Amino acid sequence: MKRSDRILSVKALSGKRVLLTGTTGFLAKVVLEKLIRSVPDIGCVVLLIRRGRGSDSARERFEREIATSSVFDRLRAETPDHLERFFNERIECITGEVTEPNFGLPALRFVELASRVDVVINAAASVDFREPLDQALAINALSLHHLTALARAADVPLVQISTCYVNGYHRGEMREQIVHPAGASITRHRDGYYDMEALIGKLQQKIEKVKASVTEPKLRERRLTELGIREANRYGWNDTYTFTKWMGEQLAMRGMQGRALSIVRPAIIESTLQEPAPGWVEGVKVADAIILAYARGKTDFFPAKPDGVIDIIPADLVANGIILAAAEALMDPAQHRIYQCSSGLGNPVRIGEVIKLLQDECKRNWQQYDRLFLTEPTHDFRVVNHATFRFAMSAMQAGLKLWTGARRVLGMAGESRAMEKLRTTQTLAVTFSFYTQPRYRFHHTRLLALAQRFASEERAMFPVDPGLINWPEYFCRSHMAGLNRYALRGKGTPQVVAATSEVEAVLPAPQAVP
Repeated sequence: MKRSDRILSVKALSGKRVLLTGTTGFLAKVVLEKLIRSVPDIGCVVLLIRRGRGSDSARERFEREIATSSVFDRLRAETPDHLERFFNERIECITGEVTEPNFGLPALRFVELASRVDVVINAAASVDFREPLDQALAINALSLHHLTALARAADVPLVQISTCYVNGYHRGEMREQIVHPAGASITRHRDGYYDMEALIGKLQQKIEKVKASVTEPKLRERRLTELGIREANRYGWNDTYTFTKWMGEQLAMRGMQGRALSIVRPAIIESTLQEPAPGWVEGVKVADAIILAYARGKTDFFPAKPDGVIDIIPADLVANGIILAAAEALMDPAQHRIYQCSSGLGNPVRIGEVIKLLQDECKRNWQQYDRLFLTEPTHDFRVVNHATFRFAMSAMQAGLKLWTGARRVLGMAGESRAMEKLRTTQTLAVTFSFYTQPRYRFHHTRLLALAQRFASEERAMFPVDPGLINWPEYFCRSHMAGLNRYALRGKGTPQVVAATSEVEAVLPAPQAVP
């Protein structure tokens, strides 16, 4: 029997010790919950968590920010004793920082940690699309030096969570393979991945130059953000997030040469399809920021292609793909693999359809979403092409400048509502319009083939096929209800803005990203 034909099983995780990063974030919580509920005989889960504000330890952060999460509500209701025992006996919390050598641990402690880990799943990332380059580079790319060092020392597989959007400015059919830069040239290694040393050196020189020339903290942060966007565009990516995640893939491939590496690339991750509950979500994601702005009357149009396919994938399907990839890496570890979790090929949904579904649901049932809508929505939401958007924004800016000048002359304080809407719309467009102007289609053939190597019972327990999604049901029932119930703590306050800090313009007083 060929290795590729070998029957796989999630039971490969039985008794194993899984190091999982990123559990203060959204996706890793879904992975953790699924492991606890569906792989009950797993050995233990080691959580690497950075020290919190006020010097809180990893265990203190776990108890406060993770163990209390509503993602565990199903387990609390169905098997509360099992959940409590698991938290107490099989969750180990390590206070450490993925951006530091040895995770900031003493050398002997790092070696000791490596001696009792069987597989590493790295979901730690900054998902701020417009973060200062030094910060994004540290967590999304340079941290792979330290993660691969641990995996090598432990001689265990690494499952690296990336994003489909490492495909950058390419067009067409995007398959599960190494991505080459769409912009400026970068040297490719003979083993297939791209050499990062020279590029990282250049970026770090530019970062240090900005830091040396700008001392005011907010201005320095803005300059480093602008540098990140400029460098990303130069090499063929839309934003700092996708650029540095691509760099992270290259460093993972280099660091895991001759060892088991699985890269899992999700598309736009949104609320869960079924598990642990339909619509479970934590924070405001890409589509949600626009929904919230519409609900609050802060925008009514956006640049997008109505007939373009927007690639959205529920978080539980992504978590299942991660777990299947980890089980495969343990049973059949001798190669590098890339999997894409996406819907655009197997179950495409068009942007115009999504907007119509959501707008109709909002107008029909707005009172059911009491945390989302403060008043009945009476205005329509429209999508326009980029040229029309730019023309409309220019015309509105010119008119509002005159009106703002008149307000000053009349002694009227504060920003006008029209100016606030203009600023919000522009911020959303700058941040998200690339993702609503699709130029390619992500393939997921290898992921589906991986699932077929598991028995039918496990395929049913860990589904990855986007064909299971009924889009009207998902958006109008699960997602809207989940956004209202889980992402919003009270009227007007999002729990967290995960996609970008710039969406703080959309709503008042958002919580800080952990």
